[in-house]
Amino acid sequence: MYKIISLEDVWKIYQMGEVEVQALKGVSLDVNKGDFVAIVGSSGSGKSTMMNMIGCLDVPTKGEVYLKSKNISNMNESELSELRGKTIGFVFQQYNLIPNMTALENVLLPLQIQEVNDSTAERSAERALKQVGLEDRMNNKPSQLSGGQQQRVSIARALACDPEIILADEPTGALDSATGKEIINLFTALWESGKTIIMITHDQKLAKYAKTIVELKDGKIINIIDNKPNAVHE
Repeated sequence: MYKIISLEDVWKIYQMGEVEVQALKGVSLDVNKGDFVAIVGSSGSGKSTMMNMIGCLDVPTKGEVYLKSKNISNMNESELSELRGKTIGFVFQQYNLIPNMTALENVLLPLQIQEVNDSTAERSAERALKQVGLEDRMNNKPSQLSGGQQQRVSIARALACDPEIILADEPTGALDSATGKEIINLFTALWESGKTIIMITHDQKLAKYAKTIVELKDGKIINIIDNKPNAVHE
């Protein structure tokens, strides 16, 4: 199995005034290419810090993080940004869409940042919106879309650069349960198509859709479960 992400004895310590906060304490985890991993834990367990490490949004205080065998601790911000942009698509709970831009324009943004030429970018953005079932909503602005549709736009934006990894932070947190199920089924379909999916969630029901469940508590991994995601497409 090809390890696409490795965390080796990762510590993250924040200085809050006089107090030292240990957000991660000696965490080690390998994510294989093509896996669907759910990282679960209650508030304060270290999930967000773990997401920042996996997503190369931050570097560890101690330990090593490898993305595609590259040690991110040795990279400067522009190298990190380039590796992130090509390898990881991010999906957030709050969608993070730009209100005065259409769905298509929102999806085009990461392609423009990567300096993809206009016609290729437009084709890729349209393909990503079709992939999430929004080909008839390309010219709608976020205010003209439901919460579920807005999250689909943000998933299309994550897919636009054809990343190997989709990293989703509480992707159904702002949605009702029926819409949430549609979104998780979409992630499952992406996983079945060959994407590596990493989902941060406090929702145990959602975690059961994943193949691997990683439980965090007080900044440490307390359990890794090899799950049979039999709840798919219910």
